[in-house]
Amino acid sequence: MAQTSPNSTTAAAPKRSLTAGQVFAAWGRILTGRVPLLSIEITRECPLACPGCYAYGETHLSGGATLRSLSDLRGDALVEGVLELVRRHKPLHVSLVGGEPLVRHRELSRILPALSEMGIFSLVVTSAVIPIPMEWIALPRVRVAVSVDGLRADHDVRRKPATYEKILENMAGREVNIHWTITRPMLARAGYLEEYVAFWSERPEVDRIWVSVYTPQIGEQSAEMLLQNDRETLARELPLLAKRYKKLLFTEDLAKAFLSPPKNPDDCVFARMSANYSADLKSRVEPCVFGGAPDCSQCGCAISSGLHWVRTVKVAGPVKVDHFIQGSMNVGRFVNRLRARPVEPERWSAKIAPLEPAVELVHIGVQETERARATGSGEDRVSK
Repeated sequence: MAQTSPNSTTAAAPKRSLTAGQVFAAWGRILTGRVPLLSIEITRECPLACPGCYAYGETHLSGGATLRSLSDLRGDALVEGVLELVRRHKPLHVSLVGGEPLVRHRELSRILPALSEMGIFSLVVTSAVIPIPMEWIALPRVRVAVSVDGLRADHDVRRKPATYEKILENMAGREVNIHWTITRPMLARAGYLEEYVAFWSERPEVDRIWVSVYTPQIGEQSAEMLLQNDRETLARELPLLAKRYKKLLFTEDLAKAFLSPPKNPDDCVFARMSANYSADLKSRVEPCVFGGAPDCSQCGCAISSGLHWVRTVKVAGPVKVDHFIQGSMNVGRFVNRLRARPVEPERWSAKIAPLEPAVELVHIGVQETERARATGSGEDRVSK
């Protein structure tokens, strides 16, 4: 029997992590005053120094703290701390990010099975600078997303030591999603987008390809930022590529959302439906997973854009999905008033303070990583 090409329009659709019914179940959580989405920066450590990463910026965290100043948890303290946050918030989905989450792969190998047994979907977002544990792939409701920013020549400069060679080695035999953040230089050459999609579509380990575009901070001026005509190019070309390469997730509706992102955090469904914690498991990342002062008018987050579009969908007559969201939040706020320990995010009950421009864009943890390498700090240091 002839094999089907990965690029064929008859190829089997990628497996889904969440069904429509399970997503609908999220409204039950909102009605009880809980957010359905939880994101945790489980470590401040990262061996990369990616241009444009503001995770260590002065405004990344709320309350005046910085990621560099936080106490990093590990071992039993990290495992129990993460599970306690999950028990408190009772989310539908948990994203585990960093830093580089695989620096804490031993702890994650205890956390992920526990979340799976609790019926909670989880996503680990990694650079794949460290081998992805094979046992994770067999866990129900667990996904691993590998960040690959551009073709080999561009990515290897931006994200070394997590080079193409290292990624392909560390994901071999696994099943992963590829997350691609598009920056403006990638649009300078004709055919760049398709070359990227074709390469990763051919890889047997790749289940899906997700696309975001670079999201700047307020006041930022950098080469990574897209112009409006760049967004229009993506909105035109990516849906066409998605019809030819079935692993690429980018619909016409998502294209429309990219052209009209949320105006501010209060207008963003994703920001209002998520709670985000940093490495000490206490400090909050606000107003959304980006932290700091993201320029919402140039938001490139695929999930944010997708949910922003969904809210405009009409359910019956003039009634839209957004009406259900607002009504559910009102009920949830009332329920939270009856609790001794409310769990709603700050965006549900109060306006966020005006965002200030980012003071400085800082590469992730270079000094800490070099210091750890020099001192050989324990078994949790990044292994080659």
